[in-house]
Amino acid sequence: MNRARVLWRLLRASLRRHRIRIALALRVTTAATVAFAVAQSLALPLPLWVVLTAVIVTQMSVGRSLKSAVDYLVGTLGGALWGGAVAVFVPHSHELALLAVLALAVAPLALVAAFYPNLAVAPITAIIVLLVPTMTQATPLASALDRVLEVVVGGSVGFAVSFLLLPTLAQQQAAEAAARTLEQMARVLRTLLAEFSEGLNTEELHRLQDGIGRSLFELSALAAEAEHERSARLVVEADTGPLLRTLLRLRHDLVIIGRTAQLPLPEPLRSRLASPGARLAGAAAEYLAACAGELRARRPAPAVLPVAALFDAYNAQISAVREQGLTRALHADAAERFFALGFAFEQMRQNFKDLERCVTDWAGRPSS
Repeated sequence: MNRARVLWRLLRASLRRHRIRIALALRVTTAATVAFAVAQSLALPLPLWVVLTAVIVTQMSVGRSLKSAVDYLVGTLGGALWGGAVAVFVPHSHELALLAVLALAVAPLALVAAFYPNLAVAPITAIIVLLVPTMTQATPLASALDRVLEVVVGGSVGFAVSFLLLPTLAQQQAAEAAARTLEQMARVLRTLLAEFSEGLNTEELHRLQDGIGRSLFELSALAAEAEHERSARLVVEADTGPLLRTLLRLRHDLVIIGRTAQLPLPEPLRSRLASPGARLAGAAAEYLAACAGELRARRPAPAVLPVAALFDAYNAQISAVREQGLTRALHADAAERFFALGFAFEQMRQNFKDLERCVTDWAGRPSS
């Protein structure tokens, strides 16, 4: 009995952890079967094209599905118009002529797709419009109309399933990705300042920064999808742009701090800055982690004033060091790292204010 309970808990935990991927699998399966049924009911010539379109359009989030549907329809329209025009107005009564016409139909569309990858379906559509009439009794015009209709049906089914069946909004995923990024930044900041007095291993530094870079790349993609949802009025959410830009600036601050942490500062700077730096790093890391939790819960950000006071205290210590002339005897490299550290913390202070505002903007928004 206990074993069954444990297995059930593990299964539930696994389902929660992979719920987005499981939901996607269900949506793709449903979109394929519904698209095939609709294509048969409409007696479309190539139900395969309808099913493939529905599967391609059904994406991880509603925003991505919307973009895929629009891109696929635009690409299909362009390919059908060009392919149909070439097929109608350029004679191709024998195989050599058909080969030349095929090249004429594909070449310009392939060039367009090379510059705009989201229109990659255009040359494929032109090929189908041109070649299907050679295998059936359809005319080029009928073939072009059939392709457009099949894509409209398949795209509509795919988007409808994405929107209605266990929908996953890119806005939700963006908020979760931003929270994970903030937690990573908190861990990195703790590590950087914990190692600052002794110098940080370069390989370890790159590993930490690369992890944040990957998270921001994921967030950037989700933010673009979320904006498609906002533009189509599918959701009423905060703009993801300011939050993304703030996290990018915070990452840049951490990069500067990481570079200064590769070698320890010389005495007496190290002893003068160690204590205020440690207090600041701990408070800043806790603030980042707290903002991550509030972002997930859609609650206002914690007040930044206590952390800002520690930033002010650290900057005051840096000013005192400079006024006392302790930087005059530094080597150029040490002086550069000292001033870069002060600049990074001053920028981080400003970016923390932006972070407070961005997280608060997301407060009260539905999290599911």
